[in-house]
Amino acid sequence: QVTLVESGGGLVQAGGSLRLSCAASGRTFSSYAMGWFRQVPGKERELVAVVSGNDRDTVYADSVKGRFTISRDNAKNTVYLQMNSLKPEDTAVYYCAVGRFSVSARSYDYWGQGTQVTVSS
Repeated sequence: QVTLVESGGGLVQAGGSLRLSCAASGRTFSSYAMGWFRQVPGKERELVAVVSGNDRDTVYADSVKGRFTISRDNAKNTVYLQMNSLKPEDTAVYYCAVGRFSVSARSYDYWGQGTQVTVSS
């Protein structure tokens, strides 16, 4: 059984930083892309960042480029999202996902339960 467990969310002031982690278990994920998506009520889930299985390729949403960094540790089956210079509009539930390297949420087969990130102004 595949399980993804996110951690690291919370409340932070604008301009601050948070680091999200997602630990995957149940299989080896080194050949799969791992990504972060986010969702606010009433809106579709959107891509934040994704990293390929071999850690060579990344894609970022335009809104987070230069502020967020995605990385992975295949030895630990873990993906990270370092979020700097946070803005109130970054407030959302952040989800970890595993699947085919793509910007579409539909390409990801496994999802975590989500972690809330709230940025106060």
